[in-house]
Amino acid sequence: MPELPEVEALALDLRGRLTDRAITKVHVAAISALKTFDPPVSALEGTLVDDVTRHGKFLDVHASGLHLVLHLARGGWVRWRAEVPDVPPKPSVKSPLAVRVVLDDGSGLDITEAGTKKRLALYVVRDPQDVPGIASLGPDPLADDFTIEALAEILQREGRKQIKGVLRHQGTIAGVGNAYSDEILHAARMSPYKPASTIVDDDLETLYAALRQTVGDAVDRSRGLAASELKGEKKSHLAVHGRTGQPCPVCGDIVREVSFADSSLQYCPTCQTGGKPLADRRMSRLLK
Repeated sequence: MPELPEVEALALDLRGRLTDRAITKVHVAAISALKTFDPPVSALEGTLVDDVTRHGKFLDVHASGLHLVLHLARGGWVRWRAEVPDVPPKPSVKSPLAVRVVLDDGSGLDITEAGTKKRLALYVVRDPQDVPGIASLGPDPLADDFTIEALAEILQREGRKQIKGVLRHQGTIAGVGNAYSDEILHAARMSPYKPASTIVDDDLETLYAALRQTVGDAVDRSRGLAASELKGEKKSHLAVHGRTGQPCPVCGDIVREVSFADSSLQYCPTCQTGGKPLADRRMSRLLK
């Protein structure tokens, strides 16, 4: 799933490609992706792209007072095409193409979604705050006003909730998902199950530094890369996420996993849990 660093880099890449270009057509190939009806998608035709920005994990294409907002969900991506076909795409459950944006010079964007669970969302709105997911976003962890005091207030408010869930909840902190929450907690040498309100003093300083540095470094590495390079860049710099069974790059212990219904987390026992593996109920059932 694209998270804050990748979406930030996508916004920067698309800003350079789309700004001052006119949108001539938006083809919605997967009607399930379209979440709004007023203004209609056709209202984007003839608009001029002014900017491309980010809100958490949402992409926002500003076009003559309207906003084409995208949430790429787990399997979505944006592919730049120097030339798009003249024939509009046909809706097909077998095709990954969800939306095609055509520009006045014949170039455009293909917005695709892999997998069978279709969660990609497209909104056409007059104000990005009209998108429920944007209106409910928590603070951006790279914003100047996201201070250590702001993080401390969040952690105390969340009480006994596990820090892993707190970090990835978009209404609490915007832009951090499953992958970077694993990486932040590994950098902080902290258990994903640690209760939020117990993180104080030195632990608070450690977590704040790990959060800002992990996400900030990923943004710096991604800045300037084309969309086609971002997934590979992210994967090549992950210490624990998606590396179950491989050695931890810090201590050499084996990276372990805890699985849930629709996701999983990865961690290093030596670095994060005092050498003790966390219980994985799915694996426990398999061993019975």
